[in-house]
Amino acid sequence: MRIHLTLKHLLLSIVLLALLLLGLVAQEYRLFERAWFNVQQWQQTGQWQEDSMSLTDYQVEIEAKPIAGLDDDVSALTYDPDRNSLFTVTNQKSQLIELSLDGEILRRIDLDGFGDAEAVEYISMGLYVITDERQQRLIKVRVDDSTTTLHADQAQQLSLALGRNGNKGFEGLAYDSVGQRLFVAKERDPMRIYEIHGFPQRDPQQPFAVHVLDDQQRDAGLFVRDLSSLQFDERSGHLLALSDESRLVLELNVDGQPISSLSLLGGRNGLKRSVPQGEGIAMDNQGTLYLVSEPNLFYRFKKPLD
Repeated sequence: MRIHLTLKHLLLSIVLLALLLLGLVAQEYRLFERAWFNVQQWQQTGQWQEDSMSLTDYQVEIEAKPIAGLDDDVSALTYDPDRNSLFTVTNQKSQLIELSLDGEILRRIDLDGFGDAEAVEYISMGLYVITDERQQRLIKVRVDDSTTTLHADQAQQLSLALGRNGNKGFEGLAYDSVGQRLFVAKERDPMRIYEIHGFPQRDPQQPFAVHVLDDQQRDAGLFVRDLSSLQFDERSGHLLALSDESRLVLELNVDGQPISSLSLLGGRNGLKRSVPQGEGIAMDNQGTLYLVSEPNLFYRFKKPLD
């Protein structure tokens, strides 16, 4: 009888321990919040749907196409409406790479003195911002048809020290041209989306003044484990946030609340296999989504025509 009770207590202890571990894993991966969001997303109707970009409707059109001719991994992605092309960066042998909308290399520009180049963002015609992740530098550069090399020491720079943590620094950029706001994503520990006003400086005649906003309440509501890239949609005023570890793209409304999502798991949104390591996301003027993933894979998503 005593042996029977001992075995019963042992089994109960094992079950309780297993439940505790499952709970900790679910909390670590924000599974409870994600499940509740999926329920809300399924139930929502009316104005919420009208305002949303409805990321769940997007289907993959180009999947895991290797970017031919690259030895280093790409990071980040931005769309240039003037050139109707995409730009990404490599951070081992630092280069700014121009890609076609089909994921073909159009040209390479060497980056000198940019450190750990991790993100690039189109600002206006010929004007971009590139990040140095480890040193938390934002570097304004100008590019034209004749540009072959960019030198960081010849460019306007802004250095920030916001929650420094080794290589878990500035991973993503997005720009609101109307509000002239630069969104900067810090990968994790802590995960943050900063809103910077005053950089890059558009008018050199004006005094140089920078203002940084940090919405910790909004960021706490992001049920993803990290941030890899950002994209601002001028039409809706919404922000897209890409998470590599959660394999998810979130749409945030003007209040910073998640309202739709695009899963990067195999079997979802037309994907045959999961996106291995999403590093950059961009959107063109027609609403087509582009994504790059290590190891140098190119994706394109479109929303089916009504």
